[in-house]
Amino acid sequence: MFTGLVEGQATVRVLKKESAGLRLTITPDPECFPSADVNIGDSISICGCCLTVVQITDDGIDFEAGEETLSKTSLGELTVGGRVNLERSLAVGARLGGHFVQGHVDGVATIDSIDRNHEWVDMWFRLPSELTQLMVPKGSVAVDGISLTLVNVEPERFSVALIPHTLEITTLGQRSVGAGVNIELDILGKYVAKLLSGKGTHSIYNDLGQHN
Repeated sequence: MFTGLVEGQATVRVLKKESAGLRLTITPDPECFPSADVNIGDSISICGCCLTVVQITDDGIDFEAGEETLSKTSLGELTVGGRVNLERSLAVGARLGGHFVQGHVDGVATIDSIDRNHEWVDMWFRLPSELTQLMVPKGSVAVDGISLTLVNVEPERFSVALIPHTLEITTLGQRSVGAGVNIELDILGKYVAKLLSGKGTHSIYNDLGQHN
């Protein structure tokens, strides 16, 4: 379980295709957290995808992403030298500053527009309507692992307002129009939709059920 409060960024050092997926090595920035604070078996959110630490070396931290994860997320688009958001799993008793984020991506959206308002940015994302049906204005959404508040929700788009701190500490400040981002809907909304649904909404929920 995560909160969507990104601890910092890392650089992708190695991408190695394997028979059942992809192995990636990342090096966290010094201001993020040191590799010494990570153990094999830990869960870490990489751009919103919950992955397990499989190896720790002097060069960085290794993870493996299977075919299912690659098909449902933007991890398959990573390149060596690329930047990713990191968050370690929530410690028991810690403050929940964002919202409940599982690291189970529901789908990939593309950045539709970036509107600058002085130091702030209004960013729009385009995605399938079956995802926006479970979004509400002022609700929560995780974008590349970042807990954000929904501002506007349209049938196939939504927008968020990004403060300078978010733009500085996360990769959204480096993204451009057309870039793909991982989307995780608020788990509370998904449970409510399933419990209160008739056949139509139940079908929507099932479309989202194939998590990585």
